[in-house]
Amino acid sequence: MLALQAVALGSQGEGVQAAAALQSALSLAAPEGYVRTFLDEGAPMAALLRAAAARGAAVEYVRKLLAAFGDEETTVAQRSPQGAASALVEPLSERELEVLRLIAVGLSNQEIAEQLITALSTVKKHINHIYGKLDVRSRTQAVARARELGLL
Repeated sequence: MLALQAVALGSQGEGVQAAAALQSALSLAAPEGYVRTFLDEGAPMAALLRAAAARGAAVEYVRKLLAAFGDEETTVAQRSPQGAASALVEPLSERELEVLRLIAVGLSNQEIAEQLITALSTVKKHINHIYGKLDVRSRTQAVARARELGLL
């Protein structure tokens, strides 16, 4: 709600109030790593985030959000050697990394389920999350993207 309020205030020319609402939204969202809340507000939110970055507000989190918007300046800044996790909008969980490693060695979904002692449906759910987080559509693409990011 605060993110939406910040955009509304910004569109009305209430810069100071918009900045205050955005700061509140950032402080609540940062610990949980929320991204979609800000992305859904589009270009007006990106502009507010760039202004927040210039003020030095929640620098790392704002940089991550701007990268998710495809903001070229921050995307370049994130290519620093801080690791692959910063290149992803949402990092893979430990379990997802484990499933990804098993995919990379060529195991089928059923074999992964047996190895992890879990249901086949759970493995499929993890794989769908992996695809979404890596922005891919196949096992081969997921492995290639993971290697590109240094996850494997």
